[in-house]
Amino acid sequence: MKPKTRRQMAFLGGFVVYFSVLWTLWDTALVYPLKIFVVLLHELSHAIAIWTTGGMVDRIVLDPRQGGETWGGGGSAFLALSAGYLGSLLWGTALVGAAQWKKLNSGGLTAFVGAMVLALTALYVRSRFGIVFGVLFGLSLLVAGRRLSDIWNRRLILVLGMTSCLYAVLDIKSDVIDRPGALSDAAMLAEVTGIPTLFWGVLWIGIALGVCTLLFRWSWRRV
Repeated sequence: MKPKTRRQMAFLGGFVVYFSVLWTLWDTALVYPLKIFVVLLHELSHAIAIWTTGGMVDRIVLDPRQGGETWGGGGSAFLALSAGYLGSLLWGTALVGAAQWKKLNSGGLTAFVGAMVLALTALYVRSRFGIVFGVLFGLSLLVAGRRLSDIWNRRLILVLGMTSCLYAVLDIKSDVIDRPGALSDAAMLAEVTGIPTLFWGVLWIGIALGVCTLLFRWSWRRV
């Protein structure tokens, strides 16, 4: 077997093991912090869309039941509402890509993500749970960035990115397709546009699956 083929088989095996473990432990305390981190990325994506379209963000709220809200005014409601699920997907894609960049200082990136979480928490998070989570998670990433080796920091970044991609898909399915009557970004976007909630859910799921497929193929070729 050629060296590249062996690496690709090892990559595929690791990919299957990771998602199998993640799926098995999805509703446990071990995965819970990762899911709240993705919720924070979701809300940050709303905030960025509001800022870049001329609006102002007042506060971000994180809920222990894996919910979140971004409060602000102005900007494009269409882009802000569209940015949550797709934004967390893009954050995940960026982290997965960064983890595979050979020249990257992986410890520096882990520490940077931790500092970003701390800064966002200090400036905008206004729920007690969100503040406690942001401080603890941000500090944990700062410590990991300084103490872990390069390979373990890369693995940590990869876990954060892959979990964000997976959670984006599952979250859209849960909020929009499984519970079409629930208050969600898609439901609010339906009110703004007059286009049904299910349309946005199916569209976002399609985009998310397409991006994940392209990301897997890109990673496969780089092995």
